[in-house]
Amino acid sequence: MENDEFKDVSNSEVESKPAVTAKPARQWAMGCHLIGLCGVIVPVPAAGLIGTLILWLLKREDAPFIDEQGKEALNFQISLFIYAAVCFLLSFIGIGLLLLFPLAVFGFVCIIIAAIKASEGAGFRYPACLRFVK
Repeated sequence: MENDEFKDVSNSEVESKPAVTAKPARQWAMGCHLIGLCGVIVPVPAAGLIGTLILWLLKREDAPFIDEQGKEALNFQISLFIYAAVCFLLSFIGIGLLLLFPLAVFGFVCIIIAAIKASEGAGFRYPACLRFVK
């Protein structure tokens, strides 16, 4: 009678499983996304963009997951900044103010979803994002 519960597992079987992203890397990647919300708190134009850029530059060397998600968050912040600038220009003909609120809601929802995915260790690609940083 052989007990399967105490079966010997060789190192090759353990190493063949996909690597799980470490918790600190997931937390920093989540931070790269969430720092984009500081534009809501800090009354400085492009505060989310600047915060994301600084955090990504500081932590991108630590783990590939942080680098990947930091680039994604940075590209989204650049895209949001461009879309907001276009809305500002369109406000002179009246339509820009109508587009600014949906843009803010879209940005907020996407950032929250991306942060949740990053905390789970899954990569997230933002919709309607222009890819400047590769």
